[in-house]
Amino acid sequence: MQIHALGLEDFCEEEYTLIGIHTVLEDYRLAYLLNKNLQIRFSKSQKDLEFEGDKNNGSFSIYNFQSKKYAFDWSLIANISKIEHQAALNEFFSITETRTYLIPEEKKVDFFVKISGDLDAEFVKDTIKKIKKIEQVITSYSINKNTLKSKDFLIF
Repeated sequence: MQIHALGLEDFCEEEYTLIGIHTVLEDYRLAYLLNKNLQIRFSKSQKDLEFEGDKNNGSFSIYNFQSKKYAFDWSLIANISKIEHQAALNEFFSITETRTYLIPEEKKVDFFVKISGDLDAEFVKDTIKKIKKIEQVITSYSINKNTLKSKDFLIF
């Protein structure tokens, strides 16, 4: 009889699909257009995803939707946190902006759509195709979560 010892990774590996979105839209506008084009109902989370630390110091907006039809949980997550700093320079004021990324290895991605559950490839392809049809979306594509060093930031 062979005994398998369970490790922490056996319990923490959440099954989800990750889609990257490039757009200039604000979070609320993108959520509205995704709702309209995907027939879902993203709503703003009461709390943003907030980190204080050496690398990921920022606040990232989150929108959630629970699909009763498909039994999937959807999240729209900002990848960029912008913090403006105002400094006095002689008689002038200078405003600088600091950008922090939730997933630093995906700096070109503005938002992630995370769909929890075991999805078939055709559903994911169809979802990406619908996202790409949104005029203000530059592009959208599937991201292999296993290649991300910072994927733990997506577990909440």
